Amino acid sequence: MELVTNILIGFIAAIHIYILWFEMFAWTTKGRQVFRNFPKDLFEPTKAMAANQGLYNGFLAAGLIWSFFIQDPIWKSNVALFFLICIAVAGIFGAVTASKKILFVQTIPAIIAIALLFLN
Repeated sequence: MELVTNILIGFIAAIHIYILWFEMFAWTTKGRQVFRNFPKDLFEPTKAMAANQGLYNGFLAAGLIWSFFIQDPIWKSNVALFFLICIAVAGIFGAVTASKKILFVQTIPAIIAIALLFLN
């Protein structure tokens, strides 16, 4: 069960690294493909804002990756839990304010990982 939990946490970290990449470095190209409902003329003016959002996603990924290097099992679980809760809450907010798709991309995987942490 711990292996499955770690794989899911790694997958969630990878998603947030991907989000970091397109929000910080490909907002005006890949961002247009991801956020199709966002007005095309606003991508360039919102480039700095998107980069800031990308940086926050990078911090979420870094926190999950950090949990893999913690030796103490309780501390490791608590750190992963904290960052997964942050991702779940951010995903809920994003689903309410931006796109329902965020619920499936961020929130549901985070909630599943949280449940798996409690089952370990």
